Amino acid sequence: MLTSLITGGAGFLGSHLCEKLLSHGHKVICFDSLLTGRESNISRHSDNPNFEFIQGTVTEFINIPDNIDYLLHFASPASPKDYRDNPIHTLKAGSIGTHNVLGLARAKKARVLLASTSEIYGDPLESPQKESYWGNVNPVGPRSVYDEAKRFSEAITMAYYREHNIDVRIARIFNCYGPRMRPDDGRAVPNFFIQALKNDPITIYGEGLQTRSFCYVTDLVDALLKLLMISDDSMTSLYERIFNIGGTEEITVLGLAEIIKIEVGSSSEIKFHSLPEDDPMVRKPDISRAERLLEWSPKVTLKEGISISSDWFNRYKK
Repeated sequence: MLTSLITGGAGFLGSHLCEKLLSHGHKVICFDSLLTGRESNISRHSDNPNFEFIQGTVTEFINIPDNIDYLLHFASPASPKDYRDNPIHTLKAGSIGTHNVLGLARAKKARVLLASTSEIYGDPLESPQKESYWGNVNPVGPRSVYDEAKRFSEAITMAYYREHNIDVRIARIFNCYGPRMRPDDGRAVPNFFIQALKNDPITIYGEGLQTRSFCYVTDLVDALLKLLMISDDSMTSLYERIFNIGGTEEITVLGLAEIIKIEVGSSSEIKFHSLPEDDPMVRKPDISRAERLLEWSPKVTLKEGISISSDWFNRYKK
């Protein structure tokens, strides 16, 4: 039986990965500090003998006695609200945490899948963004604690590949949404759902003309599993270990709010506020590498995904 360790496994994406790998017959070790993750996301697996939950932080030494075949590093605050509330921890999770995870992978001879982010591109000067684009990032701005933590995590991951021949893959994840997102997550989809369901004003920053591309969670998890399992020989160059993973339907933030309003039948009005510093004006991935090497592209349309997600957010209506 293959064993997979998922750091941040009780979070939104991590918990979906736990479920998917269990369904593939893996033993799954979920490692999470529960800073932003929730035990309720993984409680359904508590009686599964192939599932183990360990509460701990990646910023300290990680001691796992089991053999590990795959190590998926997803431990980090990921929403602007969470990383602004926990700036130093976010930097430590991306630096010290990634260092600890890579050291464990080296000791266990495990394959590593690093969860990176589209935020490494900053406020991009090209669109769609290709993996070869180096980004336009403010290194000292309010978003820098997350942006630079992930940029460092990519750098040290590639250093371990070069120096220690660790088998690594890097997923630059674009906006993802779906069930198990926290209602207080602070990102656009949960914010808009909760505000619309309560008929509260929907908060839009700037004029709402900044664009995003959203990927439903099941599509994104499928891509991550394909990336995890792809043979080493399929990636013929150093940089082919880095993949953009996300949706390609580009929509304005204002357009997203309108879709969610219609979905829940809300009477909410739109309220405009000042645009936060360094908020990206465009965000759309070039996924041609994933299409070519992983034979993957999203299947769930944005409207379909929003419709499915409404069942999840409806529980927070009151």
